[in-house]
Amino acid sequence: MPMQSRSAAAPGRAAAFRDWRRGRPFVGGLLAALGGVEMFFSGQLDLGHLHIQLGIEGLQATVIPIALVLLGILSVTMPAHHVFYGILTVVVAIYSLVGVNMGGFIVGMLLSGVGGVLVVAWMGPSGAKRGKRAE
Repeated sequence: MPMQSRSAAAPGRAAAFRDWRRGRPFVGGLLAALGGVEMFFSGQLDLGHLHIQLGIEGLQATVIPIALVLLGILSVTMPAHHVFYGILTVVVAIYSLVGVNMGGFIVGMLLSGVGGVLVVAWMGPSGAKRGKRAE
C-alpha cells in the first residue's frame, strides 16, 4: 500500500518542481553554474608532475569559476535581479577567456555565456501572461 501513496505523491512533487522552475531562469542559471564547474576543473589540470600557477593567474583560476557558479545559483534563487546577474555572468565568462585557461578550453566560456544570455532574456511568469493576453 505505501507504494501507491508514493507513486501518487510523485506527480504532485514533479508538478510543484515544474511550477517552481518555471518561475525562475532555471536553465540559464544551471548552464552558468555548469560552465563554472567545467572551468574550475580545466584550470586544475597537471602536465605530468608539472603544476604551475604564478601570481594573479593562480587566483583567477579559482575565483572566476567560483564567481560563475555563485552567479548561476543567485540567478535561480533571486529571479528579481536576473538582468544584473545575467550581465555579470556574461562579462565574467568573456573575461575567463583571458583569465582561466582560454575560458576552460572555450567550453566553459560558451556554457556560461549562453547561460548568462538566457538569464538576461528570461521573461518571468508575468511576461508570459502578458504574451498570452496579446494573442
